[in-house]
Amino acid sequence: MKEVLAPYIPDHALDGVFELIRFNQVRLKIVNERKTRHGDYKKNPDGTHTITVNASLNKYKFLMTLIHELAHLVAFKKFGHSIKPHGMEWKFTYQQMMLPYLRPEIFPHEILPLMARHFKSPTASSDTDATLSLALKQFDAKSDLYYVFELPQGAFFRLSNGKIFQKGPLRIKRYECIEVSTQRRFAFSPNAEVELLPS
Repeated sequence: MKEVLAPYIPDHALDGVFELIRFNQVRLKIVNERKTRHGDYKKNPDGTHTITVNASLNKYKFLMTLIHELAHLVAFKKFGHSIKPHGMEWKFTYQQMMLPYLRPEIFPHEILPLMARHFKSPTASSDTDATLSLALKQFDAKSDLYYVFELPQGAFFRLSNGKIFQKGPLRIKRYECIEVSTQRRFAFSPNAEVELLPS
């Protein structure tokens, strides 16, 4: 298992993460990219635990996602299954479990202050933290995709399903965009990744 995990996380995190997986008797599945989530956790009918993480994540996102999912397992064990999936118990558990990894041997210097700020109150997805998400993106494999917030007002963009939209104004936390074919309005997260179309 350690050899399988090694290419996906920073070297100095390997021993600690492997021990967490072993101690919690987790079956880790590294899977092809899913657009809707980076990873997930489930308790199987036989009482075992399975965590899946997208293989396409860079090492830093992969580590955060794996600890995020392990924190679900540990929080449920400690506080019971009636807790909210991303409630206070999970936040506390995630903070405690990530703390040993917030070191310069594991995360790049420029990301550590953003990580420290994010983990004061971690969210259900690091993608909702625009500053951290953008900083982590620089370590992704090269891509032609852009975040919605990076696009100029009025720009046209395409989703992976082929639908085309025009970027509109920011409404509180999301951008109001118009689907070109139907003229319907949709709210987009600033960190949604899209293909910019030539103007």
